[in-house]
Amino acid sequence: MYTRPVWAEISKTRLVEHYRILCDIAGPSADVLAIVKANAYGHDALQCAPILAAAGAKWLGVTCLEEALSVRKVCPQARILVMSGVWHGEAEAMIEHRLTPVVWEPLHLDLLHAAAEKIGSPAQSVAVHLEIDTGMSRQGVRSEQLSLLLDRFATASALRLEGVMTHFHSPEILDSDGTQRQIERFVTCLDIISARGLQPAWIHAGNSATLLVDRDRKALASIAGTRGARLMLRPGLALYGYVPRFSGTHDAATELQPVLAWKTRIISLRTIQPGEVAGYSATFQAVDPTRLALLPVGYADGLNRQLSNHGSVLIRGQHAPIVGRVSMDLTIVDVTDIPGATIGDEAVLIGEQDGSRITAYDLSDLAQTIPYEVLCAIGVRVPRVITG
Repeated sequence: MYTRPVWAEISKTRLVEHYRILCDIAGPSADVLAIVKANAYGHDALQCAPILAAAGAKWLGVTCLEEALSVRKVCPQARILVMSGVWHGEAEAMIEHRLTPVVWEPLHLDLLHAAAEKIGSPAQSVAVHLEIDTGMSRQGVRSEQLSLLLDRFATASALRLEGVMTHFHSPEILDSDGTQRQIERFVTCLDIISARGLQPAWIHAGNSATLLVDRDRKALASIAGTRGARLMLRPGLALYGYVPRFSGTHDAATELQPVLAWKTRIISLRTIQPGEVAGYSATFQAVDPTRLALLPVGYADGLNRQLSNHGSVLIRGQHAPIVGRVSMDLTIVDVTDIPGATIGDEAVLIGEQDGSRITAYDLSDLAQTIPYEVLCAIGVRVPRVITG
């Protein structure tokens, strides 16, 4: 039971509409893998994943086995792509729960092969997606090691190369030379795979930016089509209502609106006099009589400490500046210029109120980070409530 007045509202209507918009942009020759890793970017994967599945999402993307098993319980029929490889003790569960791991290390194939033999999996029954490192130097097999890894996909093997993927390091940069070089390397590796007689059903690369930029999306669709595969696109942030900050995205992207609103309430009020201070380390000192409101939310809930004396919240449709340090469980705001502010008033950290708006982009700019971190940082003790 949650009684503390801090919560996040998740709009089911917006989430479903975004999935449909992104599918329309992707087109009939492509599939959309809905990314629900990192607790659906802070939106609650166990509530969002079933909503997306009911809206038609056949593929869901997670980070690890633990996330996959949780999502499997609420989405028994979905294909679940486990995007960060296989570790010791995980392979049997991957096979048992019909999960699809991304692989690139010989270790991943060793573990899956041993588990498949142990439980008697038939030939070609364990689907995997092979990641190619085309220049990000994070995950993926490098081109010079690719042939040795492909030897593991013999016809008699339980392992089946169902998909081939890569990850762009700068998809948000329009006309990026880096992205073009990565696409060229990807094509070279796909040619090697084809020459070995392997035919993946899906080829995928990129994220929300790739899906929303016509040129990159169409280039990938052509690459997949010439190889008899379907293109798979992997939107994450766009699903939740945020688009890359550059021109050139698809016109339909303007319809995306933030899915999550983060709210709290005023729990205490006081007036301090000139010269008095507020918060840890006395970083705020009043110049004039100042009306302060106390909010029961802090950095333990995910409110970035960089917003101290810097950010604001919405109260009665007006911006109330954060004063003093954001502390672990509490934050103080200045409501001197908001007549009538009282205990119980709603305070919006992210969201809309009476025509005013604060987004994860706004907070990320102030905290010198990215909206992904702002959303993912919202803590587990902040309950997510599904709204219409």
